[in-house]
Amino acid sequence: MRTATIRRETKETSIEVALNLDGTGFYEISTGIGFLDHMLEQLSRHSLIDLRVKAVGDLHIDQHHTTEDAGIAIGEAVSQALGDRRGITRYGTAYAPMDETLTRCAIDISGRPFLVWKAEFSQTRLGEMDTELFEHWFHSFAGSAGITLHLECLYGRNNHHIVESSFKALARALRQAVEIDPRKADSVPSTKGTLGGG
Repeated sequence: MRTATIRRETKETSIEVALNLDGTGFYEISTGIGFLDHMLEQLSRHSLIDLRVKAVGDLHIDQHHTTEDAGIAIGEAVSQALGDRRGITRYGTAYAPMDETLTRCAIDISGRPFLVWKAEFSQTRLGEMDTELFEHWFHSFAGSAGITLHLECLYGRNNHHIVESSFKALARALRQAVEIDPRKADSVPSTKGTLGGG
């Protein structure tokens, strides 16, 4: 089983993440931010990655640090669980429709973190969460996971649907990319022979 446990402690947040790439989509999420909890539950359920997240942050200031550090810690856990990336499919793509919204995600577990984010919101908050923080979560996650991540809302009007379809698209693409390819399970999928990681 490809698992990882991360503990991230700063003056701003305390985050614990436990993750199993070969899970069933079981989750226990508590960040203190209801909408973020809901999105991380979607990520777990649709990727089939078991995910436990417990975050305590300086929410009396705002939600920025908790959102950022949760993304960093989850990304670090994915990277650690992947190890040397031997045998993984590496690439993943997914389209996630949600009513009037359609979002496309493409990822490469490359060791070269990068985010392309194309989504626009018509309101500044969803529940108690600032909509500008969603791009920041994906940026933090991609950076610490070592993933090239392209997310684009192709069309949509409902802000909730735009965000949720983004997390679901990432989940499905991630599920595909971390799968072991039975045809090349003994090798790293790169002509360089390495994709970074531990």
